[in-house]
Amino acid sequence: MTGAEKAIENHKHFMNCAAAVLNAFCEEAGLSPEEAAAAAAPMAGGRMGKCGAVLAAETVLAKRFGENDPRIAELEAKFREMNQSVMCRELKGGLTGQVLRPCRGCVTDAAALLEDLLNAG
Repeated sequence: MTGAEKAIENHKHFMNCAAAVLNAFCEEAGLSPEEAAAAAAPMAGGRMGKCGAVLAAETVLAKRFGENDPRIAELEAKFREMNQSVMCRELKGGLTGQVLRPCRGCVTDAAALLEDLLNAG
């Protein structure tokens, strides 16, 4: 099972968006599953503005390659290109009533982009 597939399964089994991604890639981030769960908690549900799945993917990249690695900006740009936004509220239609991408889709996209960037680096 790929990391992206594991993230989707995690989300299907009631992990929030950030926890689903961070747990699936915890080894790549150098975190235990418990550390990943704790790190993901403040990211979920748009509490930090940005999509929790995107934040979790960026966290993995930062832990693996450093806080200023260009792959972080690349992931965000590609996610925005795919979904028109990286902001949870906008993705969920909180401002317009039009959902741009459901949570499962955000998990899928962020995890797939993360996997591609990890495999390229």
